[in-house]
Amino acid sequence: MQLLAEPIETALQRLRDEITALQDAREMDMQEIAALRLKVASLESLQEQDTNRICRDIAIDRQRLKRLEKAEPQPLQKDRGEILRALIVANGGKMLAKDARQKMHLSKPLFSMLLATMDDHIEIKPLHSDNRRKVLILRTP
Repeated sequence: MQLLAEPIETALQRLRDEITALQDAREMDMQEIAALRLKVASLESLQEQDTNRICRDIAIDRQRLKRLEKAEPQPLQKDRGEILRALIVANGGKMLAKDARQKMHLSKPLFSMLLATMDDHIEIKPLHSDNRRKVLILRTP
C-alpha cells in the first residue's frame, strides 16, 4: 500500500501544481480581457466621435457647396426675370424692390429667389434716404 501511496502523492502534487498554474494563467487572462474591453470601449468612443465629426464636416461642406453653386433659373423664373427686367427698364433702369414685387404680385420668398437668380443682371443697393428699402438697378452688359 505504501508503495502505491508515494507515486500517487507525487502525481497528485503535479496535478495540484498544474491546477495552480492554470488558475494563475486564467487570472492573468481575465485581467488581460478586462484591459482589452476597456481599450475597445475607448476605441469605440473615439470612433463614434470621429464619425460624428466627419458627418458634421460633410454637412458643413454640403452647405458651403450649396452656397457656392449658382442657382439656375427655372423656366418660370426666366419669364419672371424678363418681366422684372422690362419693368425696371420702363422705370428708367431703377426701381424700389418693394414696388417691383407688388407689381409682379409675388411673395417675398419668391421675389428673393428671383433676385438671387438674376444676380448677373440686377444690382441691389440700399436707398440712400432709407437704408431699409432696397433699389433694383439694371446692370449694363
